[in-house]
Amino acid sequence: MIDFAPACARMTEIVAGVAEDRLGDPTPCAEYAVKDLIGHIDRVAVGFAAVARKEDPAGGGVDFGDGWRERLAERLDGLAAAWADPAAWEGTGPAAGTELANEVWGRIAFTEVVVHGWDLARATGQPFTLPDATLEACWAHVSVFVPDAPIPELWSPPVPVPADAPLIDRIVAMTGRDPRW
Repeated sequence: MIDFAPACARMTEIVAGVAEDRLGDPTPCAEYAVKDLIGHIDRVAVGFAAVARKEDPAGGGVDFGDGWRERLAERLDGLAAAWADPAAWEGTGPAAGTELANEVWGRIAFTEVVVHGWDLARATGQPFTLPDATLEACWAHVSVFVPDAPIPELWSPPVPVPADAPLIDRIVAMTGRDPRW
């Protein structure tokens, strides 16, 4: 099991710090502007919480009306809570049209929160820090999974970085982002 709570809490803090006038800004995740990335994060939170609970993973999509940050924070809390249940990591489940072991889905969901947290922080000029244990858990997944991912389009080709680069730089580089963005 992986503890999603630190990554989800940091994402919530980053989302809270996004100014309305930054929603159209680009992000290191080339296909998403800030607003699009936030919508994607919302779908990740809703969809992967459903996978953890063995429910239909459809849904999500943030409504940018009043209280959108609070709604997304609740969904991120729900994601962390869903994957805190040991049963979430058992069995298999469908998502993105693919059936995988829930242990794999959990690691993918976790990586989505970590990497898109970095994307959103960079795009909006906010710091991005996570506990070492959180980064180590993400690295343990991406360093093995991303090169042979069953859904390769989830990530862009890796960006070269020195072997002694900070762990977050190696994580985002492995998922196709330039750490200097």
